[in-house]
Amino acid sequence: MPLLCGRSIRVQQVILRTVAPFKTDKRTMASQIPAKFDIKTAYRMNSGYEIPALGYGVYQTPAATCEEVTLDAFRVGYRHVDSARAYRNEQPCADAIRNSGLKREEIFFTSKVPPKSMGYEAAKKSIESSFFQTGLDYIDLYLIHSPYGGKEARCGAWKALAEAQKAGKIRSIGISNYGVHHLDELEEYIKTSGVGGTIDVGQWEIHPWLPRDDIVEWARKRNVVVEAYCPIVRGQRANEPVLKQLSEKHGKTWAQILLRWSLQKGFVPLPKSVTPSRIEENAAIYDFELDEDDMKSLHFPSSYAPCSWDPTTSHD
Repeated sequence: MPLLCGRSIRVQQVILRTVAPFKTDKRTMASQIPAKFDIKTAYRMNSGYEIPALGYGVYQTPAATCEEVTLDAFRVGYRHVDSARAYRNEQPCADAIRNSGLKREEIFFTSKVPPKSMGYEAAKKSIESSFFQTGLDYIDLYLIHSPYGGKEARCGAWKALAEAQKAGKIRSIGISNYGVHHLDELEEYIKTSGVGGTIDVGQWEIHPWLPRDDIVEWARKRNVVVEAYCPIVRGQRANEPVLKQLSEKHGKTWAQILLRWSLQKGFVPLPKSVTPSRIEENAAIYDFELDEDDMKSLHFPSSYAPCSWDPTTSHD
């Protein structure tokens, strides 16, 4: 079946394009925000590889339906899938990659060390299990899912990732849900331990009501790509007056406004949906732009309103 089957000509023209191979010296650095965005926009990580600036999240997507909806995302034009060991759906994601008709190098796949698998040996087993379940020859990005477990466990998990990266199994590595104090700790460990590895990506819940300016500043200074999960705040802000105003102004949905905000902030948003029409809608964000006043109206620097867990505050 052709990859574009069943999609509107308008959507195909706006967002159906092929992402370039994921290693280059010509793409935008993570610390730079492009003037223009399209479905091909990618950031060059510290590892030298590229990461598409829009991802498809599969958190809480049941394994039984995950392949189908991931294929839907590929048909729409997504080339970046964010999974994790804890999501229990790595295998259907990999099945979708194989059955998409796309080349493996066209799709960027992420998994994560689960919070219960921290430490060197446990993290190594997590990585091995990912390869066993997916059958992939390599994984584009592997993150430490959270900083829980204490310093020794955090450093041990990083060592396992760095070794897998050196072995060529994992192309890029990073962390998720780390606070600045965790990031400082990891940076010092990398500098002094000889284990190596660079922090290529950090993933956090980020949206206008949880901007995490301190974390973003830390990451930007080191060219760490900032991924934003819960970019549409799980729908909890759909009735915000500012979103209604911007939606009317641009003829876009409140969710598209938030995703466009995330792009223009230089983040990599990871919207999730199992509804084909919304999967499509969440990628149709390249035919409008928020102006300076729009962005200011979504600027809440002192806001702290997570809609999910927040391990960044952990001090174990």
